[in-house]
Amino acid sequence: MQHSSAGVLEFEALRSVLGRYVHTPLGRTCLREVQPRTDRDWIEETLAETGEALAYVRLSEQAQPAKQGAAIRIRFESLDDPAAVLNIVRIEGAVLDGLQLLGLILLLELGANVRGVLQSASARFPRLARKAAAISDLRPLVREIRGKILPDGSLSDDASVALGRLRREIEKQQKQIETSLEGFLRAHREDGTLREDFITIRNDRFVVPVVAGQQRKVEGVIHGASGSGQTLFVEPLNTIALNNELVRLREEEAREQHRILREWTQRLRPEAGTIAQIVSVLGELELLFAKADFAADFDCVIPALSPPGSRRLWLDKARHPLLQDILRRHNKPVIPISLELNETRRTLLISGPNTGGKTVTMKTAGLLTLMAQAGIPVPAAGAEFPVFDRVLADIGDNQSIQESLSSFSAHITHLRDMLAEATADTLVLLDELGRATDPEEGGALGVAILDSFLEHRAFALASTHLLALKVYGANTTGVLNGSMGFDEATLEPTYLLRLGAPGKSAGLDIATRLGMPPRVIEKARSVMSTEQRDIARFLSELEERIERARTLESDLAARLAALELQEKSLAAEWAKREAAKLKDLESRFDAKVASFDAQARQAMDEITRQASQHKAAEQAQRRVAKAKREMREEFERAVLPPRAESPGVAIEEGSRVRLKGVRDPARVRRKLAGGRLEVEAGMLKMQVSEQDVEEVLAPSQGNSLPRNISFQPAGPTWDVSYREINVIGQRAEEAVEQVDKFLDNASMASVDRVRVVHGHGMGILRKAITALLASNPHVARFYPATRAEGGTGATVAELK
Repeated sequence: MQHSSAGVLEFEALRSVLGRYVHTPLGRTCLREVQPRTDRDWIEETLAETGEALAYVRLSEQAQPAKQGAAIRIRFESLDDPAAVLNIVRIEGAVLDGLQLLGLILLLELGANVRGVLQSASARFPRLARKAAAISDLRPLVREIRGKILPDGSLSDDASVALGRLRREIEKQQKQIETSLEGFLRAHREDGTLREDFITIRNDRFVVPVVAGQQRKVEGVIHGASGSGQTLFVEPLNTIALNNELVRLREEEAREQHRILREWTQRLRPEAGTIAQIVSVLGELELLFAKADFAADFDCVIPALSPPGSRRLWLDKARHPLLQDILRRHNKPVIPISLELNETRRTLLISGPNTGGKTVTMKTAGLLTLMAQAGIPVPAAGAEFPVFDRVLADIGDNQSIQESLSSFSAHITHLRDMLAEATADTLVLLDELGRATDPEEGGALGVAILDSFLEHRAFALASTHLLALKVYGANTTGVLNGSMGFDEATLEPTYLLRLGAPGKSAGLDIATRLGMPPRVIEKARSVMSTEQRDIARFLSELEERIERARTLESDLAARLAALELQEKSLAAEWAKREAAKLKDLESRFDAKVASFDAQARQAMDEITRQASQHKAAEQAQRRVAKAKREMREEFERAVLPPRAESPGVAIEEGSRVRLKGVRDPARVRRKLAGGRLEVEAGMLKMQVSEQDVEEVLAPSQGNSLPRNISFQPAGPTWDVSYREINVIGQRAEEAVEQVDKFLDNASMASVDRVRVVHGHGMGILRKAITALLASNPHVARFYPATRAEGGTGATVAELK
């Protein structure tokens, strides 16, 4: 990514802040490679991995049950950079010392632990587990060496059998020498030969201190003298052989240690490439978790990348991380900013008071863009960025004495280069556009420059105090005006970015706050033209009105939210009451049905006792079923909403009506006394009560006949559903009720023969159906069906 503005936007300082969370040379090596990129796939994958690391860190800080897949906090210990050691390992015949081997073993142990922890959490964190899977498993080699090297780099006694034997022999030899010398000390303790009563070592040999001049009394070898020359260190003659044996054993020990180290180095040599790969992966993982720790500490989010065809630069409550770091040390909050640019509105023109935060706003947008494209979380409540090919910024005074450039010259030179480099995928940041020259010319030049960037379709943020640019922002499609807040009461900036209108510079007000003498301020105000004062007053009033409108909008939103909450509460309360009412009705209905059942059973028992035939009980059972059906229908009419009827439509002769229990519409032939009607339904003519009319239907279009003239079809017609009913699997009571209603409908439809399918079973249904058919007024006769129609599992009834 070309980002000539990275220095201006302090990306290196941001990387230093991120470096606080890196603890090993492995991670610091990876941190040095962190740079913004333009590869969308790399950015998306890196941000996704960082997002998983952030989720892992937040989960590991919570209390979790001990189970498979729990997030265990990963600590990267402070290990030395193994690069130099790996270079030695690759050299044939080279031997690592104990500390170098210990460093590699600790590194491999860390890799094995990280791999195991992340692999166990692969279900929740697949990207981290996939990255950890690149750490090769060298645990057998680690187990072979681990524990045989002490923290100081020396080998433990169990490094080999030979080493352990030699060290035991050395210890035994040392005790023999000490015993011999202790005898020597006892023999010469009183004769003035010894300077002091102790044993020491000189040139790797045990010696005793002898007073200078007395050495003739001692047979042995002198191995040196004290600094004053008053003491000589003598190896007695009878100890020389013992010391010689000790020296030999120590030489053998050194050879054995060298052999062990050479063997272990040879074991590691084929794995040098694998170890280098482990080092690389551990560095990447440490950097990922460093980003996650930074994100958790600075309250960051993982930004989204807008699609190429619908670019969007959106920041919600964004904060400049370096400013946040500084203010946090002083326990001060950062005022966040929110803004949005898109394909239809690509330029934001920020005006407002000096020291009001215009430059910080642009730097925040620029630095957060670089962070996102470097795969670093951004401090904001939400963020979305296009993938820019470069970020170009003209911020600050670029005056150069060596290059003979004035402030204006440097400004124009920089703008010229930016115009040459800008593309549709460029983010441009322009601080104090048109500065350092006449305001009228600077404004005209600024308008032309912004128009040029608009033609390039680049995204741009610019700050200005010039009126021409403020007017340009208000009148140009694709340009949005914004202003930094200013408190008129305290004469201090609020650092709040408000979109939709320009702001006044408030230079004289700020000068007043900063202690400029009042007479100077008054003189300045008097010099200002009337037009300038009017414009300043207009901008001030505009800001006040916008603020009032925002306050009203916020109040309205709060009221609407309260009303919605109240409406939901009332709806819930109404539903609760209706449910309670319906439940009460159902309870009362169930109680009535239970009472009726009890009375019916009592009546049936009485009839059974008094009647001489079983047929009377069957008839009573049918009457009970019919009465229960009528009661249920009455309950449903009382509880359920009524069917839609034609309100206010009178029943006249010739009207088409729908009757209760009749499938097809009927026509009223004539009205009778006592609220009764004579109706015609198909081939059936009957008298019914007006209460049996459920609905008065609209007259048929195109088929109406003159009064007193009716049409009868040439032959009987019926619905197939009136020819057969299947009650298999039902209780006798339910079956009797359904068949009874079925016979009524079949009779009104002029059906002459029906079939009732009741199955074989235990014969209960067949007996109940037989009793019903025997007493039903519509049935002329009935008999078992033929074998083709179901045999004794069905009964055929012929209707009157």
